[in-house]
Amino acid sequence: MRGNGIHHVTAISGSTHRNLDFYTGMLGLRLVKKTVNFDDPGTYHLYYGDEAGSPGTILTFFPWEHAAPGRLGIGETQETVFRVPAGSLGYWTHRFLEKGVRHETPEKRFGETVLPFRDPDGMRLALVASPGIEGEAAWTAGEIPVENAIRGFQGISLLLENGERTGAILTDVFGFTQGATENGVTRYKVADTTIGGIVDIRSAGGFLPARMGKGSVHHVAFRAADDRAQAEMVKKLRENHGIQPTEQKDRNYFRSVYFREPGGILFEIATDEPGFAVDEPQASLGRDLKLPKFLERRREEIEAVLPALA
Repeated sequence: MRGNGIHHVTAISGSTHRNLDFYTGMLGLRLVKKTVNFDDPGTYHLYYGDEAGSPGTILTFFPWEHAAPGRLGIGETQETVFRVPAGSLGYWTHRFLEKGVRHETPEKRFGETVLPFRDPDGMRLALVASPGIEGEAAWTAGEIPVENAIRGFQGISLLLENGERTGAILTDVFGFTQGATENGVTRYKVADTTIGGIVDIRSAGGFLPARMGKGSVHHVAFRAADDRAQAEMVKKLRENHGIQPTEQKDRNYFRSVYFREPGGILFEIATDEPGFAVDEPQASLGRDLKLPKFLERRREEIEAVLPALA
């Protein structure tokens, strides 16, 4: 089975407008889809990514205006890491200072230079200096120069009581390979995937459990090329790991199954197809509110309760 890495990361935010301003303005990502939480249609579901909304570039949010702040702890995605060209960290450090973005000093991890920072709701993010990606396509319609623009995810880090069983799922089901351990963190990597191909696991027993809220990652989705590949992954989860995922759910832009990995984090397996251009042209992605067919009859009601977005 070919490993594909991360499809998307979904998190919880507070203010919709503040979230939109930060990810499209401050970070220069494209709003590739404006829809609603299919299970809570009074709430937006906003998708940010590259020009085409490619798997491995997508960070999505449920903006729950009155949610309490989350608390980092065991059983949570600790950090989401974006790739930027190797010479651009100085630009980003200056930009964060100028705009008042909370950030830390650059540090070394697995031989790479990483700049950790937070979004307005406290979500833990980082930029990693990635050599040789300058020629990759980037969304540059905003104010970020192309030579500094984000090129999708490098990956995520997980904070777990014990990461051994989770690591076994990464290697057996998703095609990762276990690599080095540094400062208590074990790196898992997909050999043929540069975008979204890394998961770092920190096993830290004895910490308080995580509390979901603003700034928390709700779930992490891993890629499956199609329904057949997804079914193969589900079979391995059942037979090799004793995990029973949900039935497949149609999310319009991908088809998903969900399960809790052994450390308690919600994982999703999402198909690459059909993609975000299935209901609007790529040139106008994110412009209009898109609803699934079963909610179209409620469009007027839904639009009346959602905050207006430019």
